[in-house]
Amino acid sequence: MTSSRTIVSGLPYGRHQQNTVIVGARGRLYLGSGSTCDVCGERDPRSAAILSVRQDGSDLRVVARGLRNPFGLARDPRTGLIYASDNQRDDLGSEEPAETIVRVRAGAHYGWPRCWASWRERRLRGSCAGVTRPVAYLEPHSSADSLAFWEGKLHVALWGQYASHRWGRKLVRVDVRTGRSTTLADGFDHPLGLTTSPRADAILVGDWGRGVVYRIRRR
Repeated sequence: MTSSRTIVSGLPYGRHQQNTVIVGARGRLYLGSGSTCDVCGERDPRSAAILSVRQDGSDLRVVARGLRNPFGLARDPRTGLIYASDNQRDDLGSEEPAETIVRVRAGAHYGWPRCWASWRERRLRGSCAGVTRPVAYLEPHSSADSLAFWEGKLHVALWGQYASHRWGRKLVRVDVRTGRSTTLADGFDHPLGLTTSPRADAILVGDWGRGVVYRIRRR
């Protein structure tokens, strides 16, 4: 018989909420805590941030800030470094800004709400002094969500938009050393949820829109 208990409560939420939880160094839990708005100044430092907590719920810390909607987190099994996907603001039109992948660094600030990542220029724009640059720039409004490392590369589920097929609805792989991204598979409704198979010979992709889990292998 299984049971559950709350270890952390009272976290801020609004337009976004808390998402992926992973185990990091020394057994601590890491999670993304999204902003309560599209573009605003947050009163609670636990909003728009990466948080860390012990597994018993004690010692809650703000690890990094300036992330509008840090949905996915993954730890590189080779290096132990943690990466997060961040979904950017909605008020800059259909072509901007880019969604991003960041390396989670203690004490870092990633720019939101005054600095944003340009998809067209592949650089940061706005008031960006002291901002830590992203590892990779991804399609605008593609909703970069779940992450998983497989075959040495970071894989990202681009959920897409509700009313449009223009951006996202695909699985991309990112070389975190160079920032280069390529499409591994497309044709999904809304991919959400990634993991590797037990023998790590395939990656499993959950399609939220179809209620199907796909298994992708290299030939």
